[in-house]
Amino acid sequence: MSYDSQPPASPTPPTPPRRLGRLGRLGRLGRGNVTVAVAALVPTALAGWLVWQAMSGPGDGEPPKVVPLPSQSRSAPSPADAKPSAPTPTSPPAATASPSETKKDQKPDGTGPLAGKVVVVDPGHNPGNFRHTREINKLVDVGTHRKECDTTGTSTNGGYTEASFTLDVSRRLRALLEQQGATVKLVQNEDRPYGPCVDERARIGNEAKADAVVSVHADGSAVGNRGFHVILPALVKDGAADTAKIVGPSRELGTRIAGKFVQATGSAPSNYVGDGTGLDVRKDLGGLNLSTVPKVFIECGNMRDPKDAALLTNEGWRQKAAQGIADGIGSYLKG
Repeated sequence: MSYDSQPPASPTPPTPPRRLGRLGRLGRLGRGNVTVAVAALVPTALAGWLVWQAMSGPGDGEPPKVVPLPSQSRSAPSPADAKPSAPTPTSPPAATASPSETKKDQKPDGTGPLAGKVVVVDPGHNPGNFRHTREINKLVDVGTHRKECDTTGTSTNGGYTEASFTLDVSRRLRALLEQQGATVKLVQNEDRPYGPCVDERARIGNEAKADAVVSVHADGSAVGNRGFHVILPALVKDGAADTAKIVGPSRELGTRIAGKFVQATGSAPSNYVGDGTGLDVRKDLGGLNLSTVPKVFIECGNMRDPKDAALLTNEGWRQKAAQGIADGIGSYLKG
């Protein structure tokens, strides 16, 4: 979930969600080679449709889409901007360190298709936030209003935290971008006790004069709510917030990432946010409101849904997620 829009941590994890029934099996079509041919065509056609859906996005003339309230379109889900807080982890699934994780100060060699480009990767939350609830509950100015400095994030029912997920994917993403010559900065790399606060997260990207900033997250919604979505900045001009110059470039960045994410992971766009496009526009997130460079958030899946959680806790899938984000950033930066 977006790190600056959820309640303080709760010591008791949410009640495990009930299981959903399975869809019935599809009947067999035809016989022999006909069956094989049809089976081969179905996933190809489905993937093409998903890519088209994710790449299209809402039209520029459409009003901003906001996360629907539970009473509007969800069956008692946790709102996308107020997902349940995760319990302090005991033994989350181990992940093999990526090249970038073991070499935290690795520098690009100055060659490759992204040479000269600066990308800031923002791993949502911080594993240390659980131990610093007083500090992260401090209110900061996000332009339109005041919000918590940061939050703990959500978790799977098995205790794998969003903060662990975002760091793992972000480190993999950094390695992939650096292989293409980009200069990559992580907003936090578990190198500080908590945070940083949402206003500082935005400031880090601004001061780096980043060509693109991506904040990595996972959502905490209701069981049955599945898929990824990319959050784009709305047009905001209030106090310290002025997104007029970044709305267009951020939409382009987000659309590219959504399309490439479908291709790399096979995941469908969210079935509960974004009207099937995989894109959502919000004006309440300080990380977007205070940014002066193109920036988006990506919610890679719903940690509270068992099927999505199975993907998010899988190391191989996390590598695919990082690849999809990297491909989208690369596509945007190459023009």
